Formats: sequence, structure tokens, C-alpha cells
Amino acid sequence: MTRYNLDKNIKNRYDGKRFFGTRSYPKIESHETDVIYITNETDYLDSLAYKFYKDSRLWWVIALANNLGNGRLSVAPGLQLRIPDSPRTEIILSSFNKLNG
Repeated sequence: MTRYNLDKNIKNRYDGKRFFGTRSYPKIESHETDVIYITNETDYLDSLAYKFYKDSRLWWVIALANNLGNGRLSVAPGLQLRIPDSPRTEIILSSFNKLNG
């Protein structure tokens, strides 16, 4: 299994050609229950997602919460990250699924 799960985003055009559809992501507001985490040299977004959510595919939740774009999974050491707490992640995933049908 790949961490990117691209199959769900492949669409078919009217002429039968396949293309990658656009995904929409929910805005993740800061919350008092968020965890503040200082990164070290061995941290990657997918490993942090596994550490906090037990699912490395949720790396994008941490990236969105911290305005880290462009799909990079590596993070600089000493960076302060806001990690949305696990119960709020269910709400974030539900919003993502509603936006992307």
C-alpha cells in the first residue's frame, strides 16, 4: 500500500480518458485541545501522523493545520507544529469526505 492512495482521485472524462480530480480540504482552525510538538531531525509528517493518529495516511491533517503545503513529508528540526487532537480528526475527515463526495 502506498501512502498517497491515488486511486480514489482518478476520474473518467466524458470521452473515456482518465485524469486526476481536484481535491478540496477543510480549513483546520486551532483549538485548545491541540498538541504542540517540537520536531527533531528524524520526524516526517507521515511518522507523526502514525504516532498521534495510528494512521500514516493522515499526514495531510498535520500539514494543513500548520500551513505546510506542496506535499513534502519532511520537516525541519526545531519546528513547532500544532497537532489536532484525535477526536477532532474524525470531524476533519468527515468534512473532507463531504467536500470530496
